[in-house]
Amino acid sequence: MSPESLRPLEDTVVRLLKNRPFYGQFLLQFRRRPYSGMKAVAVTICDAVPTLMVDPEHYAIFSPPEQEALLEHLIKHIIHLHPSRRKERHQRLWDLACDLAINTGIENLPAEASQPHRFRLPAGLATEEYYSKLLLMPELGSQTGAGDGERTADNHGEKATPGDAAGESSDRAETIDDHQYWNEADRTPLNLSEQVVRQMVQTAWKRSQGETPGDLEELVQKFLRPETIPWQQILSQFIGSTGRVGRTGTWKRGHRRFGHATPGIRKQQYLNLVIGIDVSDSTDTQPLREAFAQELLKIARSRKSRVTILYAGSRIQRVDKFSGSPQVTEVYRGGGFTDLRPVFDYACKMQPRPAAIIYLTDGYGPAPEQSDIPTLWVLSPEGKKPVNWGLELRLETLTPSP
Repeated sequence: MSPESLRPLEDTVVRLLKNRPFYGQFLLQFRRRPYSGMKAVAVTICDAVPTLMVDPEHYAIFSPPEQEALLEHLIKHIIHLHPSRRKERHQRLWDLACDLAINTGIENLPAEASQPHRFRLPAGLATEEYYSKLLLMPELGSQTGAGDGERTADNHGEKATPGDAAGESSDRAETIDDHQYWNEADRTPLNLSEQVVRQMVQTAWKRSQGETPGDLEELVQKFLRPETIPWQQILSQFIGSTGRVGRTGTWKRGHRRFGHATPGIRKQQYLNLVIGIDVSDSTDTQPLREAFAQELLKIARSRKSRVTILYAGSRIQRVDKFSGSPQVTEVYRGGGFTDLRPVFDYACKMQPRPAAIIYLTDGYGPAPEQSDIPTLWVLSPEGKKPVNWGLELRLETLTPSP
């Protein structure tokens, strides 16, 4: 996409930063992904990273106030963890229930946005309440699709009139954004997604000087309270949600093309991970490092693994590689100042590409502006997260696991 095609989106973000800073700061933390679909916008949580998708052509159809409303709509889906909470529910009805739960609190939404009154439902219900009521509506019984990707040409981002939106049940049951990518959120455990959103809310709240949208006040205050998820669980689930899938032969199942004379294919989870170790003096907290390393090795030994350890200060000073069951390596100490970029440069050149980067650092040093590799920043007690993106884990909360 050309920079010019993204100008309407960038202008909307600037307006949000100026007029609704919490939303603007929250949105800046999303990963962006190219998208050309049946709707103007879409959002999901992919490998523990909230991801924004905008179709420039369809997005430009809407007025600036409507564009702001569409982005607010996406933000609320993520803050309420709607993609992660769908699970085994009826997809189309859950998607619609999510829209009904948030749309009444958003001004300037396009006319075709679903509203509770069009289904003779009251405003102000929770998503689960709308979902249970939609299940009882026989006229919605045929809404059995797997998302919003299958649409007719009449809904290609074109604006509707209020009369059109109140037509047949199939029209009324449309979501304003594309939910077909919500299945990606199933790869990330719910409490890990919650931890990611918690940190995004905390960052947005701090950078907007405590400004909070009124209808989100209670939820934001919940996210501002200290998390109670054990760090070992966060680490394990982060690694588990980003592990790549390999393939191996098996004689227990015949090959679908060649029959039982040829071994079939079985998917096999293996860990392809980069560990960045900041060797500057400021991160030399040995007991905490050891507790973290023990937990990491325990997780790695429980599955097939490829682990690359990069010791770096201003440059990469040493590389250790393990395959199979990693063993404990000796402590390496360096020194000097920190530049966080070489580890990411190294990882981007690896083949196959790593599923995730875990970086043990104090965070004080230049870092990439963005990375499409899921990243866990493991920070020393006095450290700071160097960038908006990535998940944060603080060493000060670490204690040896039982």
